[in-house]
Parts: sequence; structure tokens; C-alpha cells
Amino acid sequence: MPYLLSSVVCSVLVSVLLKLMQRRGIDTAQVIAWNYLAASLLCFTLLDPPLASLAAPHAPWAALALLAVLLPGIFLALSASVRAAGIVRTDIAQRMSLVLSLLAAFLWFGERADAQRLAGLALGLVAIVLLVLRPRATSAEAEGGGTGWALPLLVMVGYASVDVLLKQIAAAGTPFAASLQVAFVAAFAVMMGMQVVRSLRGGPALTLPALGAGLLLGVLNFGNILFYVKAHRALPDNPAVVFSTMNIGVVVLGTLAGMLLFRERLSRINLLAIPLAILAIALIAAGL
Repeated sequence: MPYLLSSVVCSVLVSVLLKLMQRRGIDTAQVIAWNYLAASLLCFTLLDPPLASLAAPHAPWAALALLAVLLPGIFLALSASVRAAGIVRTDIAQRMSLVLSLLAAFLWFGERADAQRLAGLALGLVAIVLLVLRPRATSAEAEGGGTGWALPLLVMVGYASVDVLLKQIAAAGTPFAASLQVAFVAAFAVMMGMQVVRSLRGGPALTLPALGAGLLLGVLNFGNILFYVKAHRALPDNPAVVFSTMNIGVVVLGTLAGMLLFRERLSRINLLAIPLAILAIALIAAGL
């Protein structure tokens, strides 16, 4: 259980750090770039990835390359969603990506669509609709072209896409640690390339606050993954417990962090999405 709680805390602290960083005016793109440097170093040091497996003739390099581009793109979307929609809606959207992942598993990976998981899927879809609905658009949303609902959906689709890619990579026989190492290093290269382009166009220079925030973000980002993997290893016969505790924990703690620390406000319709999301996670986990 300590591993699970640590994973939940790390996941929510990622959103909290992004929010605090935005309030201090620290450049998001730089922070995300340094985050992948820290994550790649920690992955190499702590997980000892079997990189030799990538020399196999059928190594899924196309999927790995797509993952390298998708990961920083999702992090940028996550940061934008935290700014525009808040921590509560962003964290719930992130966890509700499992609904889209489950749908992909039914359609593309041939998993069994039992009644319990179908009920969880249906409830999850309802929760998603309630999460993004706003009875009246705020002035900020009107000026932002609907980013208050579009960005959480983008986060949701992005995380589901990563999950599908990881399943494809695992199906090709590539060890998880090796795929993570490649994805982190490549994502860092992509983001640093982006910094070079921004600099040439007169964008912001690299700063020490962005470096510090990025390294801390990388520790939290990697900690979330590491503790989640350790939780599964500690409870090998209870994958449903790990899955449900992780996702429900992030929904609950993310809600508390957003509402108590940052005074985020949700409509009654949005609040109804929270118990539905928790119930959907529980039903999906029961089918594991």
C-alpha cells in the first residue's frame, strides 16, 4: 500500500507543480524538457533497462518514435489544461482515459467485453460528458475558444493513445523499462530541439528556475511510474486493487488539491462526474 499511496501523491503533485510553476511565470516548455532529462537518468539508474532488446529485428521503432513525440505533446496539453480547466477536471480527465483505453482493448486487442466492464465503460462515458459540460461558459472560456473543455478531452485522448502504444510495444516483446528509456531520451531530444527553434525565433532563454522545476517534475513523473510498477510487483495477485486504488486515489486527491489549495470551482454537473468516475473505475477494475 505505501507504493500505491506514493504513486498517487506523485501523480497529483505533477499537476500541483505545473499550477505553481505557471503562477510564477516559469516557462512550461523548458520545464517539460528538463523533466525528461531527469526521468531518463532515473530510469537508467533505477530500472536498469535491457537496451539490448532494442536490437531485435522486430523492435517496434515506429511505435517508439511516435511515443517520443506524443509524450511531450501530452505534457504540454496537460500543462495547458491545468491552467485553463484546473487540476480537478484535468486529473479526472487523465484518469478517465482508461475508458478510451478499454474501448481500444475491446476493438483492437480482442479483449473480452463482459457485462461488468461494459457497465464501467458506459458510466465512464457519462462521467466524461458531465466533466466537460458547463451550463454557462465563463468569459475566460469564451475568449479561449472553449479550451476549458477541449483541453481535458485532449489530455484524455493523449493518455489513452500512450496506453495503446505501450500495449503495442509490449506485444512486440520489448521490455517496459527499455521502451521507457528510449521514449524519455527521445522526448528530451524533441523538446530541446523545440527550445533551439524557439531561441532562433527570439523566444525565452533557458533559465535556472525552469531547470530546477523541470528536474523536480521529472522526479515526480518518474516516481509515479516507479511506485506504480512496484505496487504491482508487491501485489501480483491483486491487479484490480492496484488499478482501482491508483485511479480512484488520483481522482479523490486531485479533487481535494484543486478545490482546497487553489479554490477551483465546479458546477453541480461537473461534481456529479466525480462519483460516476469512481464507480466506473471500480467496475472496470472488478473485471481485471
